[in-house]
Amino acid sequence: MTSSIRTTVHESLPYIDKEPTPAERSAAEALIAHEISPSSPQAAPSHPSPNFTPLLQAELERVSKKELLNGIDLSRYEVQDSPFTSSDKPSDLIAPLSRAYATHTYLQGRQTHLQLLDAYGKNAWLVGNWQTEAELAALERDLAATKKEIDIVNIQRRRLQDEVGEELKGLEETWKKGVGRVLETEVATEALRQKVLEKQRGGG
Repeated sequence: MTSSIRTTVHESLPYIDKEPTPAERSAAEALIAHEISPSSPQAAPSHPSPNFTPLLQAELERVSKKELLNGIDLSRYEVQDSPFTSSDKPSDLIAPLSRAYATHTYLQGRQTHLQLLDAYGKNAWLVGNWQTEAELAALERDLAATKKEIDIVNIQRRRLQDEVGEELKGLEETWKKGVGRVLETEVATEALRQKVLEKQRGGG
């Protein structure tokens, strides 16, 4: 079951940040929905329509109509009754003989394959299952090792962020105070400028 991009929890996000409020989360989700909506101009780049050849276009139409493919004559691979008669000329026998040879070759190969399948099919199937199970076990081991590495990285990341959390909070408070002092200085400067202008008007 795949999770939505809107509900996925990313372990790489900082642990020291505060959880967003419902209003902030709703606003962020609205922006994400707008970006990934089909009507959004940034959702996906426009692609030119493909230019199919007439043969490929005809094949696409056949598939859309669910029509059977009749490109191969399957009758040549079936056992056929002898079409020969006593009145046939040698030149008339070339095509029937060619079809009979193709049929014989196919059926002979098919019989050989069936014999091999009957003799070794079960063992081949068991060996194939064993190989698949071995590959699955190897993939599961790799997956478990990767998950363990991810857990270790997340623990280290959280520890580091917790260690610098207080320092970051201090820097944030210092920044806020600095911004406040800048605003206070600008307000005081503007008030002083107004007083200077008033004195200049009074002196004039």
